[in-house]
Amino acid sequence: MIFINFKTYERGTGSEAIRLVNLIDAVSKNTHIKIVPVLQAADIKEVVENSSLEIWAQNIDPVDYGSHTGSTLPEAVKEDGAIGTFLNHSEHRFKDFKSLKKATERAHEVGLKTLIFAGDIKELKKVSKLKPTFVSYEPPELVGSKTTSVSESKPDVIAKAVKITDKMGLPLIVGAGIKSKEDVKTSLKLGATGVAVASYVVASDDPKSSLLDLVEGFK
Repeated sequence: MIFINFKTYERGTGSEAIRLVNLIDAVSKNTHIKIVPVLQAADIKEVVENSSLEIWAQNIDPVDYGSHTGSTLPEAVKEDGAIGTFLNHSEHRFKDFKSLKKATERAHEVGLKTLIFAGDIKELKKVSKLKPTFVSYEPPELVGSKTTSVSESKPDVIAKAVKITDKMGLPLIVGAGIKSKEDVKTSLKLGATGVAVASYVVASDDPKSSLLDLVEGFK
């Protein structure tokens, strides 16, 4: 499976987000590869109304109904149609483990799937104890890299991560600099369930070709 993080890229926002999701939807149907767009909260409802794909939120906050101005309420993204949420991405990390734990619990309370990001093996072991739906190994220094991917530079660490998540019964998603079918093949060969990408697709001049290239890695 492929998670595509739309971040706040122009081509992943508003009407452009709908257009990109429609393209992804067509590729997913034609290739039979599960692809999950991960959107800004403001775009979820409109995209869900125009797609059959499983749509995720980029984050939720560890809050309940009440006085939490500016927070993203788990119930809100769930009602808009989101199926799951990213948590602890390197660009939106929680201030402490207690907050991450509460956010994970709140997500699961309302029926959202979760993917928690870890930047190294030590953190991976810790966040795996929260029993998310998925866990991701994504070294922060390689996020957004246009020259090096995690599968190229740290395959040994991916292998270690797989051993940890296998023991916990959790599927591992590999991210950071993923930009080719070779990156996907390497990640899957090492035992990962899928990959997480962003700019390689969302900021591409030809997102369809970029996505089809990644899909080739599953063959």
